[in-house]
Amino acid sequence: MYSQTKIAIPIAQKDKDSVIEVAKDCIKKGADILEFRIDAMDNPDSETLIDIIKTIDFPTIATNRIDSEGGDFKGSEEERVNLLLAVAPYVEYIDIELQTNDEYIEKIKDTGVKTIISYHDFEKTPELSDLMYIVKKEKQVGDIAKVAVMPQDLEDTLVILAILSSCDNTIAISMGELGSYTRVMASKFNSPITFAVGSDVTAPGQLDIETMKMLLNTNIINDEDLPDPNTD
Repeated sequence: MYSQTKIAIPIAQKDKDSVIEVAKDCIKKGADILEFRIDAMDNPDSETLIDIIKTIDFPTIATNRIDSEGGDFKGSEEERVNLLLAVAPYVEYIDIELQTNDEYIEKIKDTGVKTIISYHDFEKTPELSDLMYIVKKEKQVGDIAKVAVMPQDLEDTLVILAILSSCDNTIAISMGELGSYTRVMASKFNSPITFAVGSDVTAPGQLDIETMKMLLNTNIINDEDLPDPNTD
């Protein structure tokens, strides 16, 4: 049985031609959806971004990541959000951070695009109760919740499995080599999306697309052995 979890591949290039070239390569390799990292581009403008997305013509998540959550956008917060608003009619999802001003998030939602509300911690894994609270807030705001955190030990990665087992419509990732297996296990808990690498590594611990596709469609754990998220 094939996994229903979609594999997203990030595209983090500096110019239009490179974005399109890498996107086409990722599509050939088997991506289900692309994550267009607007913040990786040099001086992005709305006209160029829309042209890129139309040229690629493939399901896309648009992300314009802020510095504090691993991004590289150099402009103001208003400029950052305006670029997302410009591309919203042309993409499947906008990924925007939970810490973004509520007014900006509402403007993005008003376009009708589906939203991934995200939280990243590249230093540690918060307590399970804290992450559950974050996921709850994200789901109140948007369509899909996302948390990506850094483990210090194997026990931290189990926190992410606990999130996946009890929260629907949630992307939960334990980053780094220690947590890389959680990207594969996400499919066993019906997570909507997981992330792999085409050519651009945007977070530690990402697996290449070929390995990810093979592992997602390998029955490494029987479904009946998994905990039922609807029971205590």
